[in-house]
Amino acid sequence: MDIELTLQLVILLFSVAFVAGFIDSIAGGGGLITIPALMWIGLPPAAALATNKLQACGGSFFASVYFVRKGMVQLREMKLAIACALAGSAVGTIAVQLVDGSVLKTMLPFLILAIGCYFLFSKKISDQDSARVLTPVPFAFTIGLGVGVYDGFFGPGTGSFFALGFVTMAGYGIAKATAHAKVMNFATNISSLLFFTLGGKVVWSMGLIMLAGQGLGATLGSRLVLSKGTKLIRPLVVTMSLLMSVKLLAEHYHFQPF
Repeated sequence: MDIELTLQLVILLFSVAFVAGFIDSIAGGGGLITIPALMWIGLPPAAALATNKLQACGGSFFASVYFVRKGMVQLREMKLAIACALAGSAVGTIAVQLVDGSVLKTMLPFLILAIGCYFLFSKKISDQDSARVLTPVPFAFTIGLGVGVYDGFFGPGTGSFFALGFVTMAGYGIAKATAHAKVMNFATNISSLLFFTLGGKVVWSMGLIMLAGQGLGATLGSRLVLSKGTKLIRPLVVTMSLLMSVKLLAEHYHFQPF
């Protein structure tokens, strides 16, 4: 890329990633901020998506480490689910190059809006665990694999899909579901990043600057997840779901409000 990394650009990339990491660790949807920013400074779409995956790995990694250290996540209990998420993301990344995704793009805004409505109105959303619907093995091969394929294939709202799966199928409280969703999202990000790297699409200089900002923002956001729980996560998930739906609908119907 022929884009010069000036001090102003470095500060901009770091700041954008910090805000995105903070929001993403709580409710997901950080790509709404980072991808447009990367394209605004001149990266072509493929490079913007690939570089975004690099910096997103930073946010999901630091958030995951924080949740594991605090005892919210037991990695040994998630081995199969993580493996399925890794495999699913790889399959999705390959499939997106072979399959027409127009149907998914048409449905997606409404699916994400439905998630927002569920988090807004469901009485099951709380800080307390409830009855588990799926045992770990079926959960891994449905939610883990399925959402993993989706993240590799398309991506927006992956954290929200994982969180919804942990709330509805695993019976987790909202803070615990958010923590586990972030670990799963890190797995899918790493898998997708590998394929983007093999394709030579990642702009490493920009991605590493943003990775640092993501890490700091995600760490601060993760602390609020544990201290604020439902009071913070529910409204942010609803807000980010609405924003993602509006953005995706605008892109699909080629509506440019600005």
